[in-house]
Amino acid sequence: MGRYVFKLPDVGEGMAEAEISRWHVAAGDRIEEDQPLVDVTTDKAIVEIPAPASGIVVSIHGAAGDKVPVGSELVIIETGAETRPESPAAAAPAAAAPTAVAPARPPGHALASPAVRQRARELGVELRAIRGSGPEGRVTHADLDASFTGGAVEGRQAKDAIEEHRVVGVRRKIAERVQEAKRRIPHFSYIEEVDVTALEELRLQLNEAHAGRRPKLTLLPFLMRALALALPQHPEINARFDDDKGVIHRHAAVHIGIATHTPNGLMVPVVRHADARDLWDCAAEAARLAGLAREGRATREELSGSTITITSLGALGGVASTPVINYPEVAIVGVNRITERPVARGGQVVVRKMMNLSSSFDHRVVDGWNAAEFVQKLKRFLEQPATLFI
Repeated sequence: MGRYVFKLPDVGEGMAEAEISRWHVAAGDRIEEDQPLVDVTTDKAIVEIPAPASGIVVSIHGAAGDKVPVGSELVIIETGAETRPESPAAAAPAAAAPTAVAPARPPGHALASPAVRQRARELGVELRAIRGSGPEGRVTHADLDASFTGGAVEGRQAKDAIEEHRVVGVRRKIAERVQEAKRRIPHFSYIEEVDVTALEELRLQLNEAHAGRRPKLTLLPFLMRALALALPQHPEINARFDDDKGVIHRHAAVHIGIATHTPNGLMVPVVRHADARDLWDCAAEAARLAGLAREGRATREELSGSTITITSLGALGGVASTPVINYPEVAIVGVNRITERPVARGGQVVVRKMMNLSSSFDHRVVDGWNAAEFVQKLKRFLEQPATLFI
């Protein structure tokens, strides 16, 4: 027999520390080599670390939400063991175990399943105020239902419960990055309306003509194409600002970050060299990266290196927004909802498909006039979509 002390490895580009997101094992578990051991969160992604050896977990170090430095002790594994050590729960004195019958509950405590507790929280109901009809006085879903008719309420209390949720994992990284962006960057926003009637007609025609053979086109690849054409004329916008060193890095290549909502929070996968891709290539790569991000499988490289970001809430895009710049970039372009509304054209009122672009800029790097010129170029490209291909 032997003991394997597993230390937190460097999970990407010299990270000094990582946050424990989730343990897949506990002390006393038998594990096999390469089975999931623990998930850790870096600045960019959630990384699943596999077990380095087979054996029995003797101890784990750190709880979900803890930040641990690279190289610190993470797990001790007893290798070559044939028997499972007695778990702490099993080794506890018998007197400490709960009795099979509990005729009375401790004051302030209610027996209930996790699902019932979750539903009670959502309804704002205090479980201890309900007389449970289940085994050992356990509160059931039926008891919750009856509480609204007065059938099982011992004394309904006001909805004053407070849930405490620790901010951990990707959610904490998002909070830290947004806070850093707002602290460092003096934002200013510029909002312009765009007539996308012709663009939408072209988009529908292209999708119909290439249905089943090429990726479906949304507005996104057209906007990516417009950015690729406009940014070379505005190199100060296709840039990243190292304000600690006082250096602006202007990029020749256009690497577009696509803000993506995922179950783990907002992530920004990067379509690299968008300036060298056509519409369908942009659409396919954006869809591929968004899928990986939502599944938690995007790599650090796929989530790094953007020079400008697009953000959109699709049908929930609202009329206007003030997006937060993806630090250390200097600009972000926000897409708002497309709506049909009456507008004046040539002295007549006509119905057109209109959309606002809501963009934010770093005022230390981009002047208001330059920002306005840039957005007006995007507007012209989108309103006259043929110019995207000339």
